[in-house]
Formats: sequence, structure tokens, C-alpha cells
Amino acid sequence: NLAWQQAFFWDGRAATLREQVLMPIQDVHEMNETMPQVIAKLSADADCARAFEQAFGSKEITAERIAKALEQFLLTLVSQESRFDRAARKVAELTESEKRGLQLFVTEFDPKRGLRGADCFHCHGGTLFTSQPFANNGLQLAEADVGRMKVTQNAADRGKFKTPSLRNVARTAPYMHDGRFNTLEEVVEHYSSGVRRTATLDANLAKHPEGGVQFTVEEKADLVAFLKTLTDEGFVGGDATTAASMRTDSPRQDSDVRGSGGIGER
Repeated sequence: NLAWQQAFFWDGRAATLREQVLMPIQDVHEMNETMPQVIAKLSADADCARAFEQAFGSKEITAERIAKALEQFLLTLVSQESRFDRAARKVAELTESEKRGLQLFVTEFDPKRGLRGADCFHCHGGTLFTSQPFANNGLQLAEADVGRMKVTQNAADRGKFKTPSLRNVARTAPYMHDGRFNTLEEVVEHYSSGVRRTATLDANLAKHPEGGVQFTVEEKADLVAFLKTLTDEGFVGGDATTAASMRTDSPRQDSDVRGSGGIGER
């Protein structure tokens, strides 16, 4: 679902997917390549040269063409057939625990109005299950781990990181920008009691005075159960060709997650 993303990497240093795809290739901690080396390897492969000729009109391989090719492939990967999606279309059913987890997910925490929700939708709402803000979610961070501030040089962005999509989240451990949590249960526990107060802590977390929402044991289990309904088994279990063939013209609308008439109606 990268077509609908607004920035890339945890600190948002790449504004576009085309810009992002070349960075891991050259990163010393990832592929540790140079673009001239990559171009030389691809140019020496007759099949690659023919593929580039078919796509671009000549066999010339450049960094720009590599970026365009990678970008176009990644844009074909669309995940929107989770059990949650099918339940929203009324062709599948959620369990009672999953329904309670959904209700927690889309409900505000506001005791004055008699609401005891988890506040998740503020940052993880909409079709993508991310509202795409950069947010400080109350992790204990090293002094050098400044997040978005590294890009903007704005102290107000210290400790803020991109809010990821929760689609297929049960299959994407470890969690957080530094991989500190290995399970969804640990993640939920952080928001229950482990939030650390700092000057840039997100307002929706800062309103909880005791380190988090203080979920009950049942509420924690229900939230994890709901998060697992966001797994698109056909997407994560199939190959790229299968995933690409499942693409439709547009994703579901935000109202399907929280809004008028949707399954996420509070």
C-alpha cells in the first residue's frame, strides 16, 4: 500500500518511494553497494538488459531507471483482503473478543464522557491504519536517537517517528523503530503502562497520567485479537504475482474504520 504513503523511513528522510528505493542499496548496514557496481552487474545480465529495453526503449541501465522500476513494482503490492476487510463487507465475522478489541481501538479515552477506549485511531485510523503523523509515543530513547528531528532540525520533533500502518502487523515483528518489542502483547503493554512522559510526547498519550491507559487483562487480549484480524493471509502468504493480481482500483474508505455506518462505528 505504498502508493498512499506520504513519507518513507522512520524519520521521513525520503519524501518519495522513488527516492527511498535507492537508499538501502547504498547503506553500509544493508546492501552496502554503490550504484555504479549495481549498474555494472545488471548491465552484464542479458535478461536484465532486455527487460530494461522493453520498459524504457533502450538497454541503458541507470540509477534513475532502476529507481523507477523498483518503484513501479512496489506500487503493485496492495493488501486489502484481511479478515477485518471481509468483515467490513459483511462476508466474514469477527469473534466477540475481536469485536471488543475493535471497539477499544476506535473509541476515545474520556472518563468525563464515560468513554474507556484505547485511543488507537488517533494515530492508526483510516484505510491504511495510519494517519501518517510523526509522533513521540513515549519510548525510553538514547540521547542520540532523535527521530524526525534529525531531518527537520526542529527540537519540537525530538523523539518523533513515523506512525506505521498496522496492516499485517501480526507478521511484522519486531516492533518500534528500534525493534525493542518482539510481540504484540509487549506493544500493548507499553501503551497500557510503559509510556514515558517527555516534552514532545503525543497529546493523546500525555493525557494519561499513570504511564498509559491501564488496560485490564481482557482488554489487552482483545486488542491483540483485533490486531491479528488485520493480516491479509493471501498477501503475506503468496508470492508477488499473486499479491499484484489482487489489486483493485482503490482501497476502502476511511469511514470503514471509524465513521458513519462502518464496522468501526463507535
